[in-house]
Amino acid sequence: MILCCGEALIDMLPRRMGILPEEQGGNSSGSGGTAFLPCPGGSPYNTAVAIGRLGVPVGFLGRLSTDFFGDILVKRLVENGVSTDCIVRSGENSSLAFVKLDQDAEPQYIFYTEGSADRSLSPADLPPALPGAVDCILFGSISMTMEPIASAIESLIRREAARGTGTPVISLDPNIRPFMIRNRESYVQRFEGWLRDVVIVKVSEADLHFIYPGPDPEGALERLLTMGPQLVVSTLGPRGARALLRRDDGSLVRATAPVVDLPVADTIGAGDTFHGAFLAWLERRGRMSRSALAALGEAELSEALFFANKAASLVCSRHGAEPPALDEVERLVVR
Repeated sequence: MILCCGEALIDMLPRRMGILPEEQGGNSSGSGGTAFLPCPGGSPYNTAVAIGRLGVPVGFLGRLSTDFFGDILVKRLVENGVSTDCIVRSGENSSLAFVKLDQDAEPQYIFYTEGSADRSLSPADLPPALPGAVDCILFGSISMTMEPIASAIESLIRREAARGTGTPVISLDPNIRPFMIRNRESYVQRFEGWLRDVVIVKVSEADLHFIYPGPDPEGALERLLTMGPQLVVSTLGPRGARALLRRDDGSLVRATAPVVDLPVADTIGAGDTFHGAFLAWLERRGRMSRSALAALGEAELSEALFFANKAASLVCSRHGAEPPALDEVERLVVR
């Protein structure tokens, strides 16, 4: 099982609304306005849904509100086969994220999280032991920029990484939102501390540039590998994805895969779906362990990247974070 840890919130997505002629005093020339549609979201939450739709056992760990938005969040997890055994419910309000969408640009977000349920996850909320079936833990995103949830998840990662035999593969997606980070240097220092316990890092080009600005992204990926991870995966937008794997003997395996060219509705949930699909591929192929990862070759890595790219392309062809089912990914043939 893959356990996704972190924020679960409501994305308020913009929708154009028409104005009825009678509301214009009989004048039908009005262009309407923008309304916001509440949709379940949050990076680790979206990734859990993506993994569930791909038919891989998955759970979510977090603190969700007992308000009606919290009920919507839990219902969507259950409907997509995501275990809720590690969820704590509480009376704080759900977090809200208002989204601005501009053509040919990354989505912009405004988060309302002060005192919210998911942000309030504390070490006391953590289960004393994870379910025995957990062989991968995923964390990251804005949950690691807010307290007390950041320290709670950090303590969980350190606890599980120290288990020794049977330690889960730990996968990090920083999914950086610069406006959520008050001090870049402090964040990077903390990020590098997480890397000691991380096996897989998934980063976007924007993440990489924020952490290690400069003209050498390949060098930045290699730098990440020197800090503990075994595998670094980087999404490249319309140019596909690449991976860099460190074998036990210190040699490096490099792999790339193209993106699938589908019409783009928006990119909400693309990185989350990519991460989930990549981990789901490893889980389905029995590669979710340090030893199995070390044995991956270039061809298998490329196949995993391409599977994840197909899933991400499909979610981009839809409005909002609506990850595809396994049969949709398998049916998508590139000619």
